[in-house]
Amino acid sequence: MTAEKEALVGGMANAGAVFRRGALVERPAPRNARALHACLLALKERGFDAAPTPVGLTADGRERLTFIPGDVALPPYPDWAMTDAALESVGILLRRLHEAAADVVVDTRAEWPRDLADPEGGTVLCHNDVCPDNVVFRDGRAAALIDFDLAAPGRPLWDIAMTARQWVPMLDPVSAAAVHPPGLDVPARLRILADGYGLPEEGRAELPGVVEQATEVCRAFVARRVADGDPVYLQALAERGGWERWDRLQTWLADHRETFTAALLH
Repeated sequence: MTAEKEALVGGMANAGAVFRRGALVERPAPRNARALHACLLALKERGFDAAPTPVGLTADGRERLTFIPGDVALPPYPDWAMTDAALESVGILLRRLHEAAADVVVDTRAEWPRDLADPEGGTVLCHNDVCPDNVVFRDGRAAALIDFDLAAPGRPLWDIAMTARQWVPMLDPVSAAAVHPPGLDVPARLRILADGYGLPEEGRAELPGVVEQATEVCRAFVARRVADGDPVYLQALAERGGWERWDRLQTWLADHRETFTAALLH
């Protein structure tokens, strides 16, 4: 008897198109699925068991991966997902990914997505979208990463910056209030993420600037989707304050750069 399929909620790009059928998840396959699947299998061989295992591709352009049980925070994000311990565990998990990925040879001939990829390039497979929606928790700690659709080679520091944007969050108070609990101490939480990851001093000094760079890339990504008439991003832009929100956010990050650097280094 074939297991009934269950729609999995969350995300924007594949909303309504991801289903669980028993122990497997079926979802639209990215264009670079074969190269990505090879990387995910190589990560598993190197002991990184905190990502879905690819099972195969279907004739109708979908991929099958193992389902990872646990809790995933969806916006508005609940308090349990924004504790200091949860944040520290995200940093630890990201470090595990990068350590395993350092030994994985990435197929440079594949068409890796450039949407949120490191503009300076790199050789380590980065997730690039470690938002709360893409982290599976068990017992209050980050246990696995899902949705590697935007993964691409880059600098580990880039992946940390992209993660910080969503998890600290590196957002001005007005923007953060839309989906995050109130009262989060941004400088202190940035330090917690860096400590969990074990980021060395050189990376800590660079991180605030890379967060600003990542924010510019994210804005350009949204601008491309809006210019293409993507209804999901058009609606999200309108609901979240339009381009004025992005202006406010980028100004806020620049104004607080020294505060963030001090929190990371002292």
